[in-house]
Amino acid sequence: MTVTVRAYTPADVAAAAEIWNEVVRGGVAFPQTEPLTETTGAAFFAAQSHTGVAVNESGEILGLYILHPNNVGRCGHIANASYAVKGTARGGHIGEALVKDSLAQAKALGFRIMQFNAVVAFNTHARHLYERLGFTQLGTIPGGFRLDDGTYADICPYYKTLY
Repeated sequence: MTVTVRAYTPADVAAAAEIWNEVVRGGVAFPQTEPLTETTGAAFFAAQSHTGVAVNESGEILGLYILHPNNVGRCGHIANASYAVKGTARGGHIGEALVKDSLAQAKALGFRIMQFNAVVAFNTHARHLYERLGFTQLGTIPGGFRLDDGTYADICPYYKTLY
């Protein structure tokens, strides 16, 4: 399967929100607990520094990412991104294409560092991908992520310099 990552357009909101909400409902990767509607999704995706979508040959959206500053002011040069891949499309290296595109976009936008604040420790596929792409784990925050059942999982922050 050939996948291309392109810039999000307002016409993508329904498919992008559906994929985003699938990850939110899963409860093991995103800190958000509320699903996006088409209205809130349109505002959310448009508010990012960049939103990218991965599409197949027929134009179907299989995944997306959001890219924005991790902080403000003196730390505004650090980017943060989140990635979502449609459940039926996982395992096809779509996440890798999204991460690579987000790194290129972050650099083009003038960010110097990409930082992930809350990679859940048991998300081994994401962690292996980040490490393979040159990210460094900063440590572990015990119990930093609340699961839907009320228990807590460790999170692992990661970073990569872009210059």
